[in-house]
Amino acid sequence: MGEIEDAIERADRESFTREPPKTLQGRINFLMKQLKSAKAVATELGVTADSVNRYRRGARKNPPKDIADKIDAAVRSRWQPQVRKRRRKQAAATTGITVETRARFGYTAPIGTTDDGRFRRLTVHLPPAYAQRLFDARDTGASDQEMRGIIAEGFKEVYFQDGGSRAMGLSDVAINDIDYMDLDF
Repeated sequence: MGEIEDAIERADRESFTREPPKTLQGRINFLMKQLKSAKAVATELGVTADSVNRYRRGARKNPPKDIADKIDAAVRSRWQPQVRKRRRKQAAATTGITVETRARFGYTAPIGTTDDGRFRRLTVHLPPAYAQRLFDARDTGASDQEMRGIIAEGFKEVYFQDGGSRAMGLSDVAINDIDYMDLDF
């Protein structure tokens, strides 16, 4: 996963209305309901089906840390899909998306101005149309670079050009080096 994909996933997790199961047995049982078989869960986690059944029965209570992390990630990625869908739909229709980042922005500007990229820390609220484009791109399997392009275009319009009132000669904005990125919707 890329930085944008990770940021969307973290924002999705903030919308949970209930916490996912905390016990190992509860998590494995949840994954069994979702994936329908011990073999499918085992493939997802990179363990054997026997190990999955031992976790489910409680015969094994402490998986290795890397397996425990995979279990946690698998549960959280499937937890409350309807809540996630509703929040994304609301962001794409009415509320938009807030992007907080520290990244190097480069841009193409008219002759006589500087186009040197530099690190900036920005928090920008993008309109619903950009949220819709970002979610559509993610759902169609777009690359991290393509999703960066959508966010960069939103930054160009909202932040750099202030909705058309300044920097009209600015043609392209690029997000190059991302220190961190958080999304809220």
